[in-house]
Amino acid sequence: MLQFLDSADDVIALNISEKVTSADLDVIMDRLDAAMARHDKVHLFIETRSIDGIELAGLAAHIGRAMPLFGKLKQFGRIAVVADQMWLRAATRLESALLPFVSYKVYMPDQRAAALAWVEGKSTA
Repeated sequence: MLQFLDSADDVIALNISEKVTSADLDVIMDRLDAAMARHDKVHLFIETRSIDGIELAGLAAHIGRAMPLFGKLKQFGRIAVVADQMWLRAATRLESALLPFVSYKVYMPDQRAAALAWVEGKSTA
């Protein structure tokens, strides 16, 4: 299930749980493309809960759609990932190491408020 949270125009804030669907990825990419067209920097707050799978149908198309983002890495600002599953926190840390131009922080669920404040630029923590 995907739910967007109210946020500033240069912040994409979302909750996603259970299964990540192709439709979810489409909506997220549409919102990201629009924000990147309007802003020099785009910040992301991603909260995941109990992810139990990613729909494989259309995954190749989504990967192809995401490839141009590698040319826009400097346009990404602060990215906070709040995850209740260790494998997602580990994957985020790996992605952060592979993308040195992007500022990632990984948070536990009880640190959600701090993560959102950091993404919104209201805190340095």
